[in-house]
Amino acid sequence: MQPRHTSATPAQDAGDHTQQSKKAAASGWIGSALEYYDFFIYATAASLIFPQLFFPKGDPTTAIIASLATYGVGYVARPIGAFVLGHLGDTHGRKNVLLWCMFMMGFSTIGVGLLPTYDQVGLWAPALLVIMRLLQGFAVAGEISGASSMILEHAPFGRRGFFSSFTLQGVQAGQILAAAVFLPLAHYMPAEQFNVWGWRIPFLLSFVVIIAGWVIRRTVEETPVFKAADKNDTQRRSPVVDAFRDCTPNMLRVVCMALMNVIPVVATIFGAAYAVQPAYGIGFAKDVYLWIPVVGNIVAVLIIPYVGKLSDRIGRRPPIIVGSLLAGLFAFAYLYAISIHHVPLAFVMSLLMWGVVYQGYNAVFPSFYPELFPTRSRVSAMAIAQNVGTAITAMLPALFTAVAPPGADHIWLTVGSIAFAITVVAALAALSARETYRIPLEKLGEPDAQPVPKGDYERMRAQAELRGGFAKS
Repeated sequence: MQPRHTSATPAQDAGDHTQQSKKAAASGWIGSALEYYDFFIYATAASLIFPQLFFPKGDPTTAIIASLATYGVGYVARPIGAFVLGHLGDTHGRKNVLLWCMFMMGFSTIGVGLLPTYDQVGLWAPALLVIMRLLQGFAVAGEISGASSMILEHAPFGRRGFFSSFTLQGVQAGQILAAAVFLPLAHYMPAEQFNVWGWRIPFLLSFVVIIAGWVIRRTVEETPVFKAADKNDTQRRSPVVDAFRDCTPNMLRVVCMALMNVIPVVATIFGAAYAVQPAYGIGFAKDVYLWIPVVGNIVAVLIIPYVGKLSDRIGRRPPIIVGSLLAGLFAFAYLYAISIHHVPLAFVMSLLMWGVVYQGYNAVFPSFYPELFPTRSRVSAMAIAQNVGTAITAMLPALFTAVAPPGADHIWLTVGSIAFAITVVAALAALSARETYRIPLEKLGEPDAQPVPKGDYERMRAQAELRGGFAKS
């Protein structure tokens, strides 16, 4: 960004800042939607089609576990990507790392769409699938931390929660698009054609992701606070080392809070396999079941900005704590609805669990996590901690299938109990963290940083809303 001319008025500066906030949020939204479209079409295919295509014929339980384990492999790669991409984001800028993430994700997803099946090349098929999934996981590791940090650092004080929530709104939109692409294919194509080549279409469409993402993200300016910190950092220390030295307690809190990834795992991965795979005997049609994540995410897209704005009023911790605990409780009801073959009830419980109460966590963590860390190690600390947490949940689909295999009793109760216990851990981690919403941007991550007095904060927040920015509270 070029230096402003000295004749610029405060109003002009405020207007420029507002425009940058909008542009950063829009870029984060669109980029996350495009990138998570790639990530979640794999998740959908791993539940619905990959067990029959990439693994040996025989025991269906083994095929389901193996397919869901390849989904988990992507999460295992994420901590590695977090170290590398977090370092790049804190040394080369938020904008650059987001472009690198996008290209790696796009090309690896196209690769999945070109893979041969087990019948064609034998064990090379699952091996190549794992390699593509590792690349996907590596690439996505820097997406949310980079996009959240970029939006947060451009956002006006008092509206960081609202603007940062657009990162996750984009993620939910990407999931809608992923399922929406599969719906007409699964519904209108003959099953044989879909199994042979129709499933490849969503993966090959990632070529559009690469083009659209490049057009959008190359125009985003680097954040002023990063450029200032980069200019003043003459020692050029490692941001990863700084993160572990100075931020370990908060990184551990983020690891525990990131375990909330159990809810989308229950909703879209294990839930899909439980409802659709013939071995479980539930018998939901594939095209019918695919509407559950679509409708749930539509509700989430509508709710997320309002929860983000709420966190600017009451703080980050309350929505996360309440949302985590309620989502864990609704996991029981959602899985029970599937177990009794009740499609309408499964829809309602999915909307409540994933579309509504989970957004108390989902809409707020894009502002809360980066606010816990200082500028020079923000992307590294958030990326490493968050991806370690999600990696812990990576093998949950395979674990759920192992402890509650086809034919087991009370599958809904077994899996629901594990999910609820995990959400309690996440809620306790949020409760132990400091509140951050009233701490100025340049003071974030400092142990002795003091929040702005409540009255002054409300005045600054009201002024930021009057200057505009998508919507006023």
